[in-house]
Amino acid sequence: MADVKQEKAQSIAIEVFTWLLGNDELLGIFMGASGASIDDLRARAAEPEFLGSVLDFVLMDDAWVVAVADAHGWAYTDLMAARAGLPGGGEVHWT
Repeated sequence: MADVKQEKAQSIAIEVFTWLLGNDELLGIFMGASGASIDDLRARAAEPEFLGSVLDFVLMDDAWVVAVADAHGWAYTDLMAARAGLPGGGEVHWT
């Protein structure tokens, strides 16, 4: 999945978001880190920029990547490829 189109990337990100919603502990960490409220999650769930932030969050920890990829039968690199297919995904920030 080296060159993911935005539609496919968005589909993967929605599945990652759904997985995140099912993990109360991790969802709380995401909400704290992003400043998103429950209302924000509902309102922005389909926005490519928001979905990119979901992938950015999960990509911060290898264990989270492994967990979501294994749950969906994806290669571990699929999440990074999906992130590259969403707005801002081509920009690398080394901070």
